Amino acid sequence: MMRWRYRETVLALCTLAFFVTMYGRVAISPVVPSITEEFGVSNAVIGVALTGMWLAYGLSQFPSGVLGDRYGERVVILVALGGTAVASVLIAVAPVFGIFVVATVILGAVAGLHYSVATTLLSRIHDNVGTAIGIHNSGATIAGLVAPLIVAWVGVTYGWRAAIVTTAVVGVPAFALFALLVKPTEPRRPEQSMRDQFDLASLLEILSRPVIAFTLFVAIVGEFVWQGAASFLPVFLIEHREYSPTLAATGFSAYFVAQGIAQVGVGAVSDRFGRDRATAGCLLLGAIGLWLLVAGPGLVSAAVGVLLLGIGMSFEASLLPRFLNALGDEERGTGFGLVRTVYVITASLGSVIVGLIADFLGWGVAFAFLAGLLLLAVIAFAANWLFSLDL
Repeated sequence: MMRWRYRETVLALCTLAFFVTMYGRVAISPVVPSITEEFGVSNAVIGVALTGMWLAYGLSQFPSGVLGDRYGERVVILVALGGTAVASVLIAVAPVFGIFVVATVILGAVAGLHYSVATTLLSRIHDNVGTAIGIHNSGATIAGLVAPLIVAWVGVTYGWRAAIVTTAVVGVPAFALFALLVKPTEPRRPEQSMRDQFDLASLLEILSRPVIAFTLFVAIVGEFVWQGAASFLPVFLIEHREYSPTLAATGFSAYFVAQGIAQVGVGAVSDRFGRDRATAGCLLLGAIGLWLLVAGPGLVSAAVGVLLLGIGMSFEASLLPRFLNALGDEERGTGFGLVRTVYVITASLGSVIVGLIADFLGWGVAFAFLAGLLLLAVIAFAANWLFSLDL
């Protein structure tokens, strides 16, 4: 029987923390109609608030790495957990829409502090980094499945404000467990000034390294496709495949289930057979899945396409260790936070661009475009192997 070790405790609690920070971000969407009705605003206006939240989430990735290097990962994760709980309460008690918007942006900023430092922490205490990252990422996937159901039920029964507070209900116990069970972590750069860590020349030097640049390209492509697919898969199934809203919602849930289950397996495969093979395999399966969704005949093709797309979008479990391997131990916090901010912010255009293509050329072309992007990344891996570029 395998003994439960301290690093498993850290992994479990980091996964729980990721669950909480994702729960907080997705808890608003199911109760948007009630929020717009109470404040008397349009969907477009509340959409600005949600965009601000996701933008703040992406922008806080880099500062979180800097703070982790300066003060230790444990402190930053506790701030992310506690901040997410507090921000959700501020949203729930907001008397006017302006305060609601500010609190929503704060939620995105504090929730974004978690991922980079948690990944860095796990990379330092786990030998099988891919497996650890895969398990960690499943926390967000579970939140994406569970949160809408809980929030929708509480919103109908007790109102949207009570529904938002459920984030604090799960966040406070997670904060307490993390504070009690995770030991203080040693800062990697406690003496270096914050100004030095934000030095532009040093940051550009990290991004210009060939291995980092290549991995960043793949990450941007994969995240772009994830954004586009996650934003529009239900409407694609309704309008392009002509399925009912119920069937489309079922397919969307199946997509997240496939992604959540696959992430652990993909991480383990990457530990055993290599990061590049696992990542390229994921992206190829994702491209095949998108092609089946666009042109495959019948419900079976669509179902297989959804499952393959879900597996394909689990690529981060194998790709992110590639960044960590390319960064020195002392620069992992700052460097990983930097690349996370770059690719998350850049790839956030996925929703806008896919929506524009669909408006002008149709959903089939839009999703075929996503498949083409994934194939482009696979070709890049093939060229790297074929010509021994060592990227």
